[in-house]
Amino acid sequence: MAHQGVKHDYHIINPSPWPLMGSASAVCWALGLVMGLRGLFGEPKGTWWLFAVGIVGILLTMVFWWRDVIKESHKGDHTPVVQLGLRYGMIMFIASEVMFFVAWFWIFFEMALFHGHRSGAAEAIDEVKTAWSTWPPKGVETLDPWQLPLVNTLLLLTSGTTVTWAHHALQQGDRNGAKWGLLLTILLGLCFTAVQATEYSEIIREHLFFSEEAGNAGLYGSSFFMATGFHGFHVIIGTIFLIVCLIRLLAGDFTPKKHFGFEAAAWYWHFVDVVWLFLFAFIYVIFGGAH
Repeated sequence: MAHQGVKHDYHIINPSPWPLMGSASAVCWALGLVMGLRGLFGEPKGTWWLFAVGIVGILLTMVFWWRDVIKESHKGDHTPVVQLGLRYGMIMFIASEVMFFVAWFWIFFEMALFHGHRSGAAEAIDEVKTAWSTWPPKGVETLDPWQLPLVNTLLLLTSGTTVTWAHHALQQGDRNGAKWGLLLTILLGLCFTAVQATEYSEIIREHLFFSEEAGNAGLYGSSFFMATGFHGFHVIIGTIFLIVCLIRLLAGDFTPKKHFGFEAAAWYWHFVDVVWLFLFAFIYVIFGGAH
């Protein structure tokens, strides 16, 4: 009996080099960013080789680490208890992302309420209504929410339905339907990124967020780009997540009963959709369309 090993529902992973490699790559990425922007270790500003090393290291860590997790699943190591742990982990990750965006909304609303004080305005703003009516600052030209922003809203809402279709098809054993639904979701995500890139180029080309009349015009531009830019980054990450799921689906992975990798991607994509609805409503419509 002593030689049969321990029988339990938990999976004890083998020693792995990927956490150490990922940490080292993240340090290289951070230091490389500083080196490229300001210069570091005797290297002049504009030197990006360390940043590139960090990016490559992070990407390799992702590929090899996720490859090992997939192998563990194929070997049957992902017992019901382990799968429950994976679900809790994804839920906690999305919860942390929610708080991340709460921070950007917080700073946007804080700027809307108190930008007069921060910019050294002569008259203090005492009423919330008055404060919000002067945000964005006078002279700052904003985007029309019913053009490109509305297009992106429709793209993401449609992508939410296609990813749900793909998930339902996979649960029903319709692998062909799951492939088409997943492919359409990826294409819609790519279209969203392309439209947002067009929107950003228009903002920069037309100098929409710059005003000589308002010294605090940069506050609006900074908060806008941080909130919408990080969301756009999350769309790119989610699109990569879905592309990996499509590759796995084409390779024969996922079954109607065991497909948490795809389910986690769908959760993440729905999170991205919901965040965009808040961004569209508050940043584009309420604090943009009326100015």
